[in-house]
Amino acid sequence: MLGRWTVAGIAVAMTMVGTAHSRALVAGESKSVPTQSITIQPDPSDEDSVGATDDAEQAATPAPVTPDAPLPVIEYDVSKLPEPVRQLREKLLEAAKTGDIEKLKPIIDANRSPPNLGADANQDKDPVAFLKSQSGDPEGREILAILSEVLDAGYVHVDVGTPQEAYVWPYFARYPINALTPPQMVELFRLLTSSDYDEMKSFGAYLFYRVGIAPDGTWTYFEAGD
Repeated sequence: MLGRWTVAGIAVAMTMVGTAHSRALVAGESKSVPTQSITIQPDPSDEDSVGATDDAEQAATPAPVTPDAPLPVIEYDVSKLPEPVRQLREKLLEAAKTGDIEKLKPIIDANRSPPNLGADANQDKDPVAFLKSQSGDPEGREILAILSEVLDAGYVHVDVGTPQEAYVWPYFARYPINALTPPQMVELFRLLTSSDYDEMKSFGAYLFYRVGIAPDGTWTYFEAGD
C-alpha cells in the first residue's frame, strides 16, 4: 500500500515562513512543499488565452474550510462525477500508474491552462519538470504515487455556482480536520502519519496535496497547503 507521506513540521513552517511553505520528509530527506497558487501567464497578445487564464486563476483559488459551515457531502462513487471530470480523473490515474511522469504532459497540454502547482512553480518552468523536481526520486515516481493515492480517496463537490466550483480530492482538503471520525482517520493515515495529523490538527487544516477538477473537466490544481 502506498501512502503515509511524512509531512512533519508543517504547522511550524506555515507559521514561521512568510511564503507559507510546508515541509515534507520522505525517505528521511526534507523537501519544500508548495502551498500557494500561481498561474503560468499566457502571451498577453492572445486575448482568448488571457481570458482563459483569468477564469482558471479564479477557479484554482479554493475557499478555506469554514468551521461553522455544514459538513460537505463525501462521495466515493465516481459514477456520480460529471463525465468530463470522471474522464480526466481516469486519465490522471492511468498516467500516474505507468510510473512515467512524462505521461502527464499531454494531459496538461490539453488543459485549458496549466494547473496550479504551488508557489514554487516558476511560470517559465515546464510543469512536468517542476513536478519531477518536487519528487523525492529523480524520476518523479513519488509524485505520481501521491497523485494516485489522492485520486483514490473520497472527494467533495464544493463552491457550487461560483468560479471556484470544483470536485476536490481528497475530501480532507475541504473537511474540518478536527471533525474526522475513527474510520475517516484510517483513510487519512493512508496519506499521512499520525504525527503529521497532530501538527495539522494544531494548525487547523489538512495541508498535504490535493487535486481540483472543474465541472467542465479542467484540471485546476495539484498542490499542497492550506
